[in-house]
Amino acid sequence: MEQRFFGFFSGFPSQRFPQEVARRLREALSPRESLVFISAWPEDHQRNDSDLNGMYQMFLEWGMNFQERRVIDSRAKAPEAQAAVRGASCVFLMGGHPGLQWKLIQDLGLDGAIQKSDSAVLGVSAGAINMAARSLDTKESPVPYAGLGLADITVKPHFDPGHQGVLSLLLKISMELPICAMEDNSAIFVQGDAVSWVGQVHWVYQGVCREFSPEKLAFARITPPSAGKN
Repeated sequence: MEQRFFGFFSGFPSQRFPQEVARRLREALSPRESLVFISAWPEDHQRNDSDLNGMYQMFLEWGMNFQERRVIDSRAKAPEAQAAVRGASCVFLMGGHPGLQWKLIQDLGLDGAIQKSDSAVLGVSAGAINMAARSLDTKESPVPYAGLGLADITVKPHFDPGHQGVLSLLLKISMELPICAMEDNSAIFVQGDAVSWVGQVHWVYQGVCREFSPEKLAFARITPPSAGKN
């Protein structure tokens, strides 16, 4: 079986994929039959429909068109949502509120569907947080929670190294948990045991913040989903 492709994104303020990110996606996302977005604002249906169209334009700009696309939010029923994920070429976890997205995923039984699928999985901001084995939403709590477990890479999106309050919190948390602090327009790609990145990513561990570099990759181990999960 071909190794799955995962992309962790911080955020794209211009609402465009940077050239190198787009190049990697064009190489990895084939075939392009169904693109399924999962909302991080499950009750805001109008916003989700608008974001679906806007985010899909980011793919179209670089020639990545999919035969079908849809967004999953609170309007979806569990059986249809699970079927959509199982049939997806790519699942994209949207940005927004990590806790609300995680509740939607669990309520609809999408965690097991995503883990057992062969699809590529992308996540931006909240979505990237929830892809991890140990997810961290610093706006809510300094304590990590169990995420999807697609990779053992805990990310802090929208990182600004000049924001001393956020950096101080991350340094404290990093005494127990290594963190990839990602500036906007950055990406971390995982396929099998290969991990690579684009843009500015910082490695925060044991109370020290450094630039992400190859010797740090031993901490970015792939953690397969538990066999017993549904």
